[in-house]
Amino acid sequence: MAFILNLETSTEICSVAIGKADQLLCLEEIEQPYQHASQITLLINKCLENTGLSLNEITAVAISGGPGSFTGLRIGASIAKGITYALDKPLIAVDTLQALAYAARKSRKNNNKVLYAPMIDARRMEVYTGLYNSDLKSIVSPHALILQEDAFSQWLDEDFKIILSGNGVEKSKTVLRHPNITFQPSNCSAQNMVELAYQSFSKESFENPAYFAPLYLKPPNITKPKKIF
Repeated sequence: MAFILNLETSTEICSVAIGKADQLLCLEEIEQPYQHASQITLLINKCLENTGLSLNEITAVAISGGPGSFTGLRIGASIAKGITYALDKPLIAVDTLQALAYAARKSRKNNNKVLYAPMIDARRMEVYTGLYNSDLKSIVSPHALILQEDAFSQWLDEDFKIILSGNGVEKSKTVLRHPNITFQPSNCSAQNMVELAYQSFSKESFENPAYFAPLYLKPPNITKPKKIF
């Protein structure tokens, strides 16, 4: 039986989940934002304690592969690589946006005229987004998007309904107004990775820890301190 450790660090919320095949066994999240570096190993330990598993019994490690926070993704990738190197376990990368689309789809009936546009806040009026169909297949690859009124006009003109989800939804409400657009604010969570990670595990779709890098899309936002004198 596959026990997969899932690490979600792509946004301000850090969470860890353990799945038994495609079923969620345990979820631990920290609500305080940007506490990844200090809390992620503690969350991992809590999940192991709650499930009665040891780290050696974990079959594979899944990491949210981006896009998202540069620092958050680096922390998650570092922890995942460390575990997989030390224990010789497979590494799985889960598309962060696809996991958000998966969460949005769970509460809806399968409909071929529905598209999912997960959004991760990328500062100012920009988001990281992509477009997924009802089978969670990528229609538009992940990219950085400056929100404008006509952002999804190509599909809205074809009478598609579009579900917007993620932490970038709130600011999209000020720009995107259309009867076929539904807003579903949500956070990235490791629990949404469980089924997708198991699908990759079943296909033996693994990453090479030596060469894997998250999908950052943009460089880190580094500011230089002002000169005092």
